[in-house]
Amino acid sequence: MEERKPTWTTSSFLVYAGGFVVLGAALASLGYLASQYGKGAFAAWAFLVLAVLYVLAHAFRRADRFIAAGIFAFAAVAAWAVFVGALWSWFGWLNKSFDSFSLGRLSLELLVIAAALDDQRRFGFPLLRLVSAVVAWIFVLDLLSSGGTWSAVVTLLMGLVFFGAALGSDQPSSFWLHLVSGLLIGGSLLYWLHSANWQWWLIAVAALVYVGIARATNRSSWAVLGALGLTFAATHFSIVWSRPSPPGDQFFSPNSSPLSQATAPLLLYGTSHVRVWVPLVVFAVLGFGLVALGLLARRGPATEAASLPE
Repeated sequence: MEERKPTWTTSSFLVYAGGFVVLGAALASLGYLASQYGKGAFAAWAFLVLAVLYVLAHAFRRADRFIAAGIFAFAAVAAWAVFVGALWSWFGWLNKSFDSFSLGRLSLELLVIAAALDDQRRFGFPLLRLVSAVVAWIFVLDLLSSGGTWSAVVTLLMGLVFFGAALGSDQPSSFWLHLVSGLLIGGSLLYWLHSANWQWWLIAVAALVYVGIARATNRSSWAVLGALGLTFAATHFSIVWSRPSPPGDQFFSPNSSPLSQATAPLLLYGTSHVRVWVPLVVFAVLGFGLVALGLLARRGPATEAASLPE
C-alpha cells in the first residue's frame, strides 16, 4: 500500500491520543497478567491482546480510516513483540542479558522488524518506520557489541546508514529515518564529547552542522536536535563560567565528577561569589543566536504568515 502522510487536525490528534492510551492500557494489562499467571498462560493472554489489536487495525483499514488503522497496527506490533517474547521465555530461549550472545533474543528482534515492515507495506503508515529503525539499531548493537566505546561506534555508523537511507527516500516515513539518524549520531557524539570545554565547543559546532542539514534537507527534526545541542553546550558553559576558580586543582581534576566540579566553588565561597549573571547572558546570546539561525534558514522571500482578505 502506498504511504500516506497524516495531516494534523483535531480529529487526527484525538485518534492518535486515543490509540496511544489504548496501547498504554494494553501494555499495562499485559504487565499485570504476567505477574498473575505462568509463562504459558501469559503467552495465551498476550496472543489474545495481539489478535484484538490486529482485528481492529484491519477493520479500520477496510473502513478507510487511515490514521486509526495505522495507530492500531503500531500498537499491534508492540503486542506482537510481547507475544513472541512471552513464547520465547516459555520455551526457555530468551536470555535477558545483553552481555552474551542469544539466538533467541536476536530472533525476537528480527521478528519484530519483520512485523513492522510487513505492516508498513499493508497499512502505509509512516510511524511504523520508527519501530523498524529503532529495533534494527538494537539488533545490530546486540549482534556486534556489548556496551562501551564500540557500541558508540556502531551507533554512529547506524546513524549514518539511516541518514543515507533517508536522503534516498521521498516517502513520508523518511521523517522517522531522519529523526532516528540524528538521535543516533548526536548520542554517539555526546558519549565521546561531554567533559572538557573544547569538547563542548565541538558539540556546538556539530549542532550548527545539524541546522545546516535541516536547511539542506528541509527536515525540521535536524533543526530541533541542533537547537538541543546548542542548549546543552550553553548549559555547560553557563555552569563553568559562572563559578569562581578555587585555589588548587583538586576540585577540577579530570577524574572528578561533573557534580563535584559544579558544587566545589559553592563549598569554598558560598553562593554570593557565584556569577549569577553569566547564565542570563549565555542564554540570551543563545536565544538571539537561534533567532538569527532561523532567519538565515528561511527559504526564499515567502512570508511567514498569510494575509487576511480585505
